[in-house]
Amino acid sequence: VATVLGGFKSLGELRTNPFGLPQVWEWENYGGILWSKRYWQLLGNSLIISTMTVVLTLIAASMAAFVFAQIKFFGSAMLMSYITMGLLFPAATAILPLFIKVRDLGLLDSYFGVVLPQVAFALAMSILLLRRFFKDIPYELLEAARIDGCSYIEFFRYVTLPLSRPILATVGTIVFVNSWNSYLIPLIMLNSDDLYPWPLGIMVYQGEYSSEWHLILAFVTLTILPTIILFLFAQKHIVAGLTAGAVKG
Repeated sequence: VATVLGGFKSLGELRTNPFGLPQVWEWENYGGILWSKRYWQLLGNSLIISTMTVVLTLIAASMAAFVFAQIKFFGSAMLMSYITMGLLFPAATAILPLFIKVRDLGLLDSYFGVVLPQVAFALAMSILLLRRFFKDIPYELLEAARIDGCSYIEFFRYVTLPLSRPILATVGTIVFVNSWNSYLIPLIMLNSDDLYPWPLGIMVYQGEYSSEWHLILAFVTLTILPTIILFLFAQKHIVAGLTAGAVKG
């Protein structure tokens, strides 16, 4: 609430009255941002990066989770533990080798230079959530499908995925929000202003000696609205996905 109201204040009033209602409502703070081409460019870049991250993460994580949940093979537990270790390391700990690898692949200053590292760091959490859900699908269903001539790929496509819409919506929303708010990886991988997502766009309102905090608060309010709207629409699926399998019997 303080962020939303702060966007309606002048810089001077924000310093003297940071939490109360504005004495004079400065509507042009929001209007100037909404009517600027730069805002929509930043929003479009964020939408492209986040959507690509969600799609690639769901494709890779769902297939990996299905293998770990439904197919028995030697070393699966050890491999799953190795993947789970990815949760222990934030992106900041690997930013230098990550930058070198992205540079060697020729993906610096491109959408994929940001998307692929985000997908890599989202896979561990996504596989864990999806695997837990997939394991609740009766194994007898897979055996019956195999007897009827259904392949693993067909079972995954026509049975597992349709039954997994709640958890897919849950994982997709979490990955989207994390990608939408990501700051460090885009900062390191992008050089062109035309490719900046919205977290880097805040730097427009930061000068050498001072920052236009009233405009920053208005900008942040407008840019977090898409994630709030997404969460409200997906809330029912998120609750269903996170509570699935919590109660047995």
